[in-house]
Amino acid sequence: MNARSALGRYGEELAARRLTEAGMTVLERNWRCGRTGEIDIVARDGDVLVVCEVKTRRSGGYEHPMAAVSPEKAKRLRGLAEHWIHAHGGAPPGGVRIDLVGVILPDRGAPVVEHARGVA
Repeated sequence: MNARSALGRYGEELAARRLTEAGMTVLERNWRCGRTGEIDIVARDGDVLVVCEVKTRRSGGYEHPMAAVSPEKAKRLRGLAEHWIHAHGGAPPGGVRIDLVGVILPDRGAPVVEHARGVA
């Protein structure tokens, strides 16, 4: 595993913890759909299915992780959510929401984990 993928895995672990602490149930991590892509975290928030994109950055000159979901990325995430629903027996009664968890790893101190609901 290279340093970039290790960074991403660490961020996803922190994100999964944050979602669990918020009362959500993590159903799957790193769900792949052929060449279409991957959902970082699939969770349930009550009767809502949550497709969660996780972006991890080291502090510094990089784009803030919360700015990482472009319209194209949002469209791809909605398509992946449809694939997941189809593969798992249909939509939940509460519908589907797309969330973003941004993780910033400072040079010193604790990671900063931000959760934005309904970003796309």
